Amino acid sequence: QVQLVESGGGLVQPGGSLRLSCAASGFTLNYYNIGWFRQAPGKEREGVSCITMRDGDIYYADSVKGRFTSSRDNAKNTVYLQMNSLKPEDTAIYYCARTTQTTCSLDNQREYSYWGQGTQVTVSS
Repeated sequence: QVQLVESGGGLVQPGGSLRLSCAASGFTLNYYNIGWFRQAPGKEREGVSCITMRDGDIYYADSVKGRFTSSRDNAKNTVYLQMNSLKPEDTAIYYCARTTQTTCSLDNQREYSYWGQGTQVTVSS
């Protein structure tokens, strides 16, 4: 059974950091591209980052470039999202998702067939 489980969310002050984890089970992470998405209250879900498993290319939304870093640990079958210099506008539920496409898309969420349950990130003083 394919499953993605996010963890690591929480409450952090502006300027702080969090590291989210996306643990995969039921499949080998090595063969699939994994995206990170977020949905803020009252807003549509948006793409944050995508990492390609084959060659390790990573793509970021402009809003998080230079602050967020995605990485993977194949041995743990886990993808991470390191979030630094957090801002109140980063407050959202963060999801990871799996796509079978060979490319990474931050815009076309229909390409992602499996989603985690999400983890809440709140940036507030």
